[in-house]
Amino acid sequence: MAAATLVVSLIMSGLTFWAVNTIQQDARLSDTRFGSDLGLLLAANVAPLVGEDNRTELARFSHRFYSSTSSVRYMLYADADGNIFFGIPFSDSEVQNSLSIRRRIQLPENFAEHYDLPLVRQHLTPDGEVTDVFVPLLYEGKYLGALAIGTNPNPTAVASSHLTRDVTIAVFVSIWVMVILGAVFNALQITKPIKELVVGVKNIAKGNFQQRVDLPVGGGIELGELIASFNEMAERLERYEKQNIEELTAEKAKLETLVSTIADGAVLLDTHLQIVLVNPTARRIFGWEGKAIEGTNALYSFPVAVQVELSRPLHQVARGELREEAEFRVTFTEPTNRTIRILLNTVLDPSREIIKGIAVTVQDITREVELNEAKSQFISNVSHELRTPLFNIKSFIETLYEYGEDLSEAERQEFLETANRETDRLTRLVNDVLDLSRLESCKVYHFEAVDLAQPIEQILRTYQLNAKDKGIELLQEIEPDLPSVVGHYDLLLQVFANLVGNALKFTEAGGKVVIRASLVSGPEGGLAKVVRVEIADTGIGIDPEDQAAIFERFFRVENRVHTLEGTGLGLSIVRNIVQRHRSHVCLVSEVGVGTTFWFDLAVYQDEPTIALPSTEPAALAQQ
Repeated sequence: MAAATLVVSLIMSGLTFWAVNTIQQDARLSDTRFGSDLGLLLAANVAPLVGEDNRTELARFSHRFYSSTSSVRYMLYADADGNIFFGIPFSDSEVQNSLSIRRRIQLPENFAEHYDLPLVRQHLTPDGEVTDVFVPLLYEGKYLGALAIGTNPNPTAVASSHLTRDVTIAVFVSIWVMVILGAVFNALQITKPIKELVVGVKNIAKGNFQQRVDLPVGGGIELGELIASFNEMAERLERYEKQNIEELTAEKAKLETLVSTIADGAVLLDTHLQIVLVNPTARRIFGWEGKAIEGTNALYSFPVAVQVELSRPLHQVARGELREEAEFRVTFTEPTNRTIRILLNTVLDPSREIIKGIAVTVQDITREVELNEAKSQFISNVSHELRTPLFNIKSFIETLYEYGEDLSEAERQEFLETANRETDRLTRLVNDVLDLSRLESCKVYHFEAVDLAQPIEQILRTYQLNAKDKGIELLQEIEPDLPSVVGHYDLLLQVFANLVGNALKFTEAGGKVVIRASLVSGPEGGLAKVVRVEIADTGIGIDPEDQAAIFERFFRVENRVHTLEGTGLGLSIVRNIVQRHRSHVCLVSEVGVGTTFWFDLAVYQDEPTIALPSTEPAALAQQ
């Protein structure tokens, strides 16, 4: 509509200006004819006066003629040379002074030859348009000069044409102004709601489903339908969000709980190898506790050994070159000594074509590796322990079998005693292995009230002769009226036997081994009491580097002090038995001074409320 209006206004304005121009041209022709006729008439009347040089009468006649009409603007008389000698509304006599300028009319050279034809022209002056008429003055066939008359245009035609032109311009400008203002108004009316729609769409994309857009007045049907559809969409999304937010939150909580509680470490990467999700197990394995690791590049966050091992495979998986599950085993020392198994799996979209990320599963197999190493060490130790006594038994029995009659009675007795000792050694090894296997199985033991004085007395009787032979003083310090404890008699007897046996083995002649039992406060200074049992010696002591591994299976301190006794299973058996009693065995040792092993046992009650000892070694050491 605006374009059509502008086109019509242009056409009508063009037609109006064409009509005005035509009228002005007709008016100019009329003015030209009028000026020519007026000039010829006036020239015929004044030529005799000029010829007779009667300038007084000429001036009087010219004034009367000039005053009688408004169509003449000026009248000028020039001689044959073009010099002006009289003019109205001015004359040479009126402006004569010392600085007067000689005025003349510059006429065409052939003007006198065409004296029968007036010369007419039109030009624009500061006072308006003027029609100039130049008429030759002839008297008795002689050329006397020229008469110049300036006539004003027809005032009615001029006013009409000017009015028409001004009105046309005003109408044209008004139409353009109205069209422009209307276009701007309509544009604002449309642009504002569109901007609001854009803001609303952005808010919807951010999850703000409460966004609404108001319909502007006079916005149009199409725009109104668009805004109404947007508001309806936002309302439906808001209802959908309210209906599903609890379910989605519950599912998210389940997934987060599942990921955070699984035993294996889980790290989720995007296709740019940026860390998206990390569970607590992975943080602990890689030493990321308390760090904002999400959003960083995994290759710069993993330990160096893991970076070296996974750099190429991760890039291959991200590029889609490796889609099958890949497994790696890495050992690193920072932040802690660990051996881990890493599994790489691609995360695909529902169509299983586009890679959306990489799932990194981390399994801490440090304990598994240690157990495998311990198993190998155990097999090696057991093989050695079995091979040596079996070889000795076989050797002495073969000697007795082949040369028994040639040997003396003392030699035969010595060979039999040696075979008997080796058999006992072999029996101890087998018994230790069986005991440890039984303790680590799921066998259930029945615990009851045990008076510690009895197993301690039995151990003292068993090892008293051995201690006397080695020159070691074996003592007991049992608190009077000591209450019974919750325990298993045979298992506690084995604990005392292993600890006392080790103490005697590593204590030199002149030393002491003491078994103590006393009633002390329970964990963290509680009201419940526990019985603390200590086995102390003045032996060679244990190096700090060995104390951390002393209770591990198959670890033999005697290897470091060059003894051949023991299987490296005694203290492992002790630890397992004490743990069965819901306690922990601890030690305090100093090389060259001695070693003390101790543990706590719960006091037996008719309705037992067992105060479990603290599992923290530091807390136990303070008691």
